[in-house]
Amino acid sequence: MAVQSNLQKPIFDTQQLNALIIDSIQDKKGKKILKLDLRHLQERPADYFIICEADSPTQIHAIIHHIYRNVKDRSLTTPLHIEGISSGTWSLLDYFDTVVHVFYPETRLHYNLESLWSDAHIEEYEDVA
Repeated sequence: MAVQSNLQKPIFDTQQLNALIIDSIQDKKGKKILKLDLRHLQERPADYFIICEADSPTQIHAIIHHIYRNVKDRSLTTPLHIEGISSGTWSLLDYFDTVVHVFYPETRLHYNLESLWSDAHIEEYEDVA
């Protein structure tokens, strides 16, 4: 007798990973979500940056935790590096090809990654109410 599994096939494709990350951000009401495609640039730290902001340190932590959990559960992948968890104003998940930045609004303005990487192809996502 065959046993059916409810487990989804692991995600290994970068586009599917990016979609899951963006969905996870929207689940926790992250705002001003951008995906920067850096693949055509010579000197790049990753293929993609996904950037969003949150209204509080608690929401930053919730978004990061939700992304981490969803990606681990669905793709069996964990980030190579996590940074900024204790700062409360910015956190980062590094999935090698994709780096996720979750900022407090003032911190996002300070680092201004969108301007720094203005040659990237930028895709904007709707805020979920």
